[in-house]
Amino acid sequence: IDRAVSAALMASYVALKGGDRVSLFGFADQPQLMTPFVTDTRQFHRLQSAAAELDYVPREPNFTLALATLTARLKRRSLIVLFSDFADPTSAELMVENVERLVRHHLVIFVTMVDTELEELTAAEPDSMGDIAVAVGADSLARQRQLVLTRLRHLGVNVIEAPHQNIGYRLIDLYLETKRAEAIG
Repeated sequence: IDRAVSAALMASYVALKGGDRVSLFGFADQPQLMTPFVTDTRQFHRLQSAAAELDYVPREPNFTLALATLTARLKRRSLIVLFSDFADPTSAELMVENVERLVRHHLVIFVTMVDTELEELTAAEPDSMGDIAVAVGADSLARQRQLVLTRLRHLGVNVIEAPHQNIGYRLIDLYLETKRAEAIG
């Protein structure tokens, strides 16, 4: 979560410098954080303080509750950056359904970190039948993950899948590209 929060704060600062309003919204099984909109870099410390309160919660996120809460709060078309991941097909399906509702009224960027452990398990040379089973399972999960990301792209979501050290830079690049294209205010 720390890497996602750092990337979000980095992009938030750039957005504030560009004259946009920024708010942080964090959730797990229920909404945890909803900051007021900040309009100036001199108020950035408010976002930093609020973000410091976010912590990892070992429960599946409730996308339905969280994104409905967020949607109710937003009064006009907004750029929503959603940092998340999904562990199973059921949670992925719920996430896609709820993101589909968001895309009807908002511009959405979905940010997820490359699952290096999954990649390593898929690429590892098997030494035993157990290793083969692990590689097959990892490959299946990797394929499911790519299917979900493809579905999001087909909905019109901008998807960033990158190593943790690059997500902030990739997000800023996409934000600036979106701003130049005048897709947001």
